[in-house]
Amino acid sequence: MSSPVLSTLSSPESSRAASALRVARNLFLLPVVAVLSIACSDGKDAPVSEFLPISQPTVEMPPATGLIGLPTVSFDVAAQGYMQSEYFVSGTATAFTNLNALGTDGNWQVEPASTADYKTRVVVYRPMNAADFSGTVLVEWLNVTSGADLAPSFNAAHTGIFRDGHAWVGVSAQRVGIEGSPTGLLPPLKQSDPARYGSLVHPGDSFSYDLFSQIAQALRAPGDIDILGGLTADKLIAFGESQSAGRMVTYLNAVHPLYNAYDGYMVYSRGDGSSPLAQEPQTLIPVPENVLVRTDLNVPVMTFQTETDLLLLGYVTDRQEDTDLFRLWEVAGTAHADQYTTVSGFDDDGSDPVFAVVAENNAIAGGLLTCESPLNNGPMPWVFNAAVHALVEWVNNGTLPPVSDRLAVSDDLSTFLYDDVGNVLGGIRTSYVDAPAAVLSGEGQGGGGFCFLFGTTRLLDAAEMAALYVDKAGYVQAVSDATDDAVARGFLLPPDAERIKAAASLQWDRL
Repeated sequence: MSSPVLSTLSSPESSRAASALRVARNLFLLPVVAVLSIACSDGKDAPVSEFLPISQPTVEMPPATGLIGLPTVSFDVAAQGYMQSEYFVSGTATAFTNLNALGTDGNWQVEPASTADYKTRVVVYRPMNAADFSGTVLVEWLNVTSGADLAPSFNAAHTGIFRDGHAWVGVSAQRVGIEGSPTGLLPPLKQSDPARYGSLVHPGDSFSYDLFSQIAQALRAPGDIDILGGLTADKLIAFGESQSAGRMVTYLNAVHPLYNAYDGYMVYSRGDGSSPLAQEPQTLIPVPENVLVRTDLNVPVMTFQTETDLLLLGYVTDRQEDTDLFRLWEVAGTAHADQYTTVSGFDDDGSDPVFAVVAENNAIAGGLLTCESPLNNGPMPWVFNAAVHALVEWVNNGTLPPVSDRLAVSDDLSTFLYDDVGNVLGGIRTSYVDAPAAVLSGEGQGGGGFCFLFGTTRLLDAAEMAALYVDKAGYVQAVSDATDDAVARGFLLPPDAERIKAAASLQWDRL
């Protein structure tokens, strides 16, 4: 692949940016320079900063009309001790251009380029009582694949977020969520509620990376209007799922080394490659077909992958080894999106074990989209809760998450290897695949829209269950044993494990 064209800076920004860019170009020498400066200083010199400053955006309240436009949960979060709010954030964001060829290893050097004004929104869930706040803020780059903002990381992990007292901030980082797309399935903000969102402005996704950094700045150094309502953010962890995970990988490789905006990252369900560094209307700066997360980062990065992501979306060629600052979890029996994150999870307040029961359903949004086969209804949300918890502990206390086995694939990386029931071998194991009530797959299926991403579920019939477990007591015990093993290995949290074990009786009674 040829090296992308380098963009140039325009005046008057060029003069101010040039000084900062010299810092950026020598980013990896700065720690040495800082030490030498301190050693040689007479006490009058200012300390050398390793990172560039982040612009401070303006925060304001949205118009007092309409409702917050983001599907999250259907129950009253006040019962969880939480409140939901929304803010508009505006400022001037920069795009970036590359200083070296963007290689597969992710060791990219970039510098700020052109600037543009923006006005976006953030949605916030936070504890109402400051004493309940963990001090950790999970900042999600909202997903716009459907043509509108969605919050898949929150949808998957909201019960754990509420349980642990974290704040969550969803960022409308991309233009599609505000302005829409000709191929979108859902209406964007400006179409869904012009009176509330008509003033929003997004100059294009080349500016999305700096916009996302500026949200971190607003959280760390609030102005007159505080996004967190007076809570103090000790740690900020960035999240991105699917297409937002692609954005997150580019952010990690190109932008984080300049600004150090976040204390950790969750890259959730990525495919191969990553998102462009810049795109229309700016000069396109593409990235390679295969992209690793750079290995010289100073903060933890967790990559959480389903079966779908590995083969259907091509991540198998972008796998990388674990380090003290990188973890890859691959989970057996899971799909890129599933029954929980697209249908049932919106109603889950964290108490009823019925949400851990494996069921067959092929309709989304009351039949708005119908797939040929039932959606995957596997262990993804419960393992994801454990991954979020592990990442928070890693960021806050330096506790390394457990190492995940890789999902088993053929030598030519073209197919999975399966057990006798039909579930994939390897990866993170739970009762869903080691004491199964169904064949759970993340491989593609038929139907309209995004059905190919939703995996499949085929419940075992009474004869198959009897052959595996003899009777209800045998099944319940098998689920309990497999679940306890996953807890012991650090891949399930005890509260979720209790729900899974309680669901086993319900599961058998459905035969």
